[in-house]
Amino acid sequence: MTGSIILWMRYETIRELLIPKIGFGTWTIGGQENADLTGDDRFMAALRSALELGYTLFDTAEVYAAGHAEELLGKAVRESGVARDKLFLTSKVSPDHLAYEDVLRCCESSLRRLEMDYLDLYLIHWPKQGMNLPETFRALNVLVRQGKVRHLGVSNFNLKLLKQAERLAETPLLTDQVSYCVPDRTYVLNGVLEYCQQNDILLTAYTPVKHRFVKGNKNLLAMAGSRGVSPYQIALAWLTTQPRVITIPMSLDPRHQAENLLAADIRLSEEEMQRLA
Repeated sequence: MTGSIILWMRYETIRELLIPKIGFGTWTIGGQENADLTGDDRFMAALRSALELGYTLFDTAEVYAAGHAEELLGKAVRESGVARDKLFLTSKVSPDHLAYEDVLRCCESSLRRLEMDYLDLYLIHWPKQGMNLPETFRALNVLVRQGKVRHLGVSNFNLKLLKQAERLAETPLLTDQVSYCVPDRTYVLNGVLEYCQQNDILLTAYTPVKHRFVKGNKNLLAMAGSRGVSPYQIALAWLTTQPRVITIPMSLDPRHQAENLLAADIRLSEEEMQRLA
């Protein structure tokens, strides 16, 4: 029984998929806006340790380190020997490329950098003023039909745009990836979280920990102390305790990577959730 409880806590089951509650984000892996080749050894070590620890959900994007994050992630996966079908890999198309031919070309480029045949999930990274969403989804739907993308989603979409994207997608949207953490409730207040929970859509929380906030929050510190865990783990557990919420923290430190992964085993009580809210 205990094993099944832990399994339930560590995963979201949605549309016959078992999605880890905690994945690994790759922003700053390989650089930031531009590639930083001088840090490749350090970045590869971080990806290797994440794979060895058992991370299976990895999130990247074409703009991360100008594509170099995808290159490093693909290389780390190949070297790890982990079977491709055991992993769930997400990438994103830039808001500057939201045109039919551009979307097709950018997905092909991401697959080439990753040296993979398909993406499990492909997202629109950011909405852009004046974007042609119908043409963008016409391309995204083609990618699904071609088998180059298994599932579609969006990122940083408000409720109006999310509903519009749902209507345009030929297959159910899997996620809206947004900024969400204990002190950042933007996507609670604008109705996105509730809508996702009611309509079988994952809310993927990026920037799940605000370090300065965590260090100074008495409730987080008290809950962490009573459990013998770090306050950062409690901040992540606050997210993973919520239904239909998953998160993608990133760390270069193997010890912190392990702590992040184990945070999904912590289930906060309703009273603790309310205290943090």
